[in-house]
Amino acid sequence: MKSLEQLTRPNIWQLSPYSSARNEYSGKVARVFLDANENPYNKPFNRYPDPLQEEVKQRLSKVKGIPAECIFLGNGSDEAIDLVYRCFCRPGIDNVVAIEPTYGMYKVSADINDVEYRPVLLDDNYQISAEKLLKACDNNTKVIWICSPNNPTGNSINREEIEKVLDGFDALVVIDEAYSDFAPQKPMRYQLAQRPNMIVLNTMSKAWGCAAIRLGMAFASKEIIGLFNKVKYPYNINQLTQQQAIELLDNPYDVEKWVSMLLLERKRLIEAFRLLPICEKVYPTDANFFLAKMTDAKAIYDYLVDRGIIVRNRTRVSLCLNCLRITVGTKGENNELLAALRQY
Repeated sequence: MKSLEQLTRPNIWQLSPYSSARNEYSGKVARVFLDANENPYNKPFNRYPDPLQEEVKQRLSKVKGIPAECIFLGNGSDEAIDLVYRCFCRPGIDNVVAIEPTYGMYKVSADINDVEYRPVLLDDNYQISAEKLLKACDNNTKVIWICSPNNPTGNSINREEIEKVLDGFDALVVIDEAYSDFAPQKPMRYQLAQRPNMIVLNTMSKAWGCAAIRLGMAFASKEIIGLFNKVKYPYNINQLTQQQAIELLDNPYDVEKWVSMLLLERKRLIEAFRLLPICEKVYPTDANFFLAKMTDAKAIYDYLVDRGIIVRNRTRVSLCLNCLRITVGTKGENNELLAALRQY
């Protein structure tokens, strides 16, 4: 692997980060706060939140099995995705490689940051070829993006091929495990100590049922996390989000119950879809959604919209012609979907 200094944009490596008022007295006990030009009234919302979210990270460390200093918290996983570009990719010079199809924000962030994006098509089983991914790289390739379980396909990416990519690439590999709580495979984050070139993404939007609070996370070496903290906005996670995350992290058994319920509903929903005359195939999934090939995805999508039922039409996505992506809902929501499709 190249050194972190070689991988980092020179201006970022040399950057003197903004020093917030709440960082400067770190380690001391304070009672009177006259440092940040805050209004002393309207407690507790008058004070700036912890800029490094230490309490949330301590809770996450116990749940995720990762040291707190190896955790970055962002405004959704999208902030961490953007920071990968801002920290490591020189605009107009560097490039990234990604599987295709996959989560669209990798490309959007590349375009925003003026970084060349090189997609590599998955095979007919929506699996990667490590050889093809590595062949798409050159000396200016800074990042390879792999989403597993993948979105929109739902399947977990072959672990042996991921390992080959990690072994064969001398820059950064980002593994997005947003849906890993629904998958039987052991998450890649547990290999961080042996994989200094790996960044693993996760989120509280999926299994944790907290899409509204916009809390994403990145797991990486403490040196990479240090770079993220240097570049991020000072108070990127608001106090309400931190409070809600702490409450939920204190009750992880609720999440286990939700995941079990969703997996049972996923199985039932897939079995029902396979019996529909308008469904040609349901692809394997390890996520809280599945991809279904339909006879006419656009017409079926429009039909469902007219009935107030919203799924995702993915027919214009590479390798997803005539496919709908179906998120697993409650039993009642799933029954309403099935009833509508049976009447199509």
